[in-house]
Amino acid sequence: MRTKSVSVVIVTVVLFFHYANTPLAKENIENKGSIEDPLQISVILEQMYMDGEVSQEVLKETIWSMEEFWAKYEDWELIEMEEDKIIFRRYMDDISPLLKTNGYFGITDDGVLTIFNGRPQKSKIIQSFFQIDLGRLESKKCEELKKGIPIKSKEQYVEVLETFKTYSKVEKQAR
Repeated sequence: MRTKSVSVVIVTVVLFFHYANTPLAKENIENKGSIEDPLQISVILEQMYMDGEVSQEVLKETIWSMEEFWAKYEDWELIEMEEDKIIFRRYMDDISPLLKTNGYFGITDDGVLTIFNGRPQKSKIIQSFFQIDLGRLESKKCEELKKGIPIKSKEQYVEVLETFKTYSKVEKQAR
């Protein structure tokens, strides 16, 4: 938490001095003793989900008060800062909306446990996990994977991964 506080102070000072050195700001300070024109920047908010999906939202922010600005994003991690752009990221302890609406666990032709965007075999692969030993896999479970197992929640996502991990092919290491 201390690192975040130090980062916020540094960023605030950098943004203030950058803005304070613009001709318009200098004129305002000299004439009136304060900065009246707010700072305009792009803020990019990234949400990173446990399945690897990243969503982005781009906002245009008008900064009237640096204190209020940092308070607004205190729950976000500062990733990058440029003159006219700041990127924040937040890690979500959930699966992405994409998986909840259209994600299916399935199996590829070569036996890899995979998440598809839609039903398996007809859809784009979103993420692949591990090779399944099809010889050990029960026929009922194999049929479920061929048909596709819809992903509706984080709990179900974790449960399916754990269930099929027991059927994964583990390469034997040479001794």
